[in-house]
Amino acid sequence: MEKFKTITSTIIPLPIENVDTDQIIPARFLKATDKNGFGDNLFADWRYNKDKTPKVDFVLNDPTYTGEILVAGKNFGSGSSREHAAWAIAGYGFKVVVSSFFADIFKNNALNNGILPVVVSPEFLAEIFASVNENPKTTLTVDLLNQTITNNANGKAETFEINAYKKDCLLNGFDDIDYLLSKKELIEKWEKSDANLFK
Repeated sequence: MEKFKTITSTIIPLPIENVDTDQIIPARFLKATDKNGFGDNLFADWRYNKDKTPKVDFVLNDPTYTGEILVAGKNFGSGSSREHAAWAIAGYGFKVVVSSFFADIFKNNALNNGILPVVVSPEFLAEIFASVNENPKTTLTVDLLNQTITNNANGKAETFEINAYKKDCLLNGFDDIDYLLSKKELIEKWEKSDANLFK
């Protein structure tokens, strides 16, 4: 995975609550086991008509809104545990998803695929939506190292929580295997010394 750096980006607003994984990536697309191409089917039923033409009123089809940050309503990623939902979001190009609440399994799947889920207060979320409605070029700055998110339209910021292990992985571009390999020397040292205590 790529190392996560501080991101300042315009945003794509999705002010819908209770977006579940079947809406993020419908079940008919789950046959594939390769991550490639999933971004093309992100929010497929909201994004396309039955004849595969884009629905002009859906935000991903509106050129007014662009960016690497998706801002969604409360309870994003509920439903089934499909990792494909995270694949689709990453495949589209999102690096960050912001909401006031995430389903736990989706949150973990996102982190495992290099996406940072940022939980903000309901008030802060409402201010983001208000800012982007007033100016579609509104940007957010997400600083993972310091665990802050800033609405650059009004300068307001909040801190967010993240598991220390997952934070380390994102900052270094590690998946779980990469992390273990980064500790290879420490593991070998333990095997040669401390492990003898248990014999």
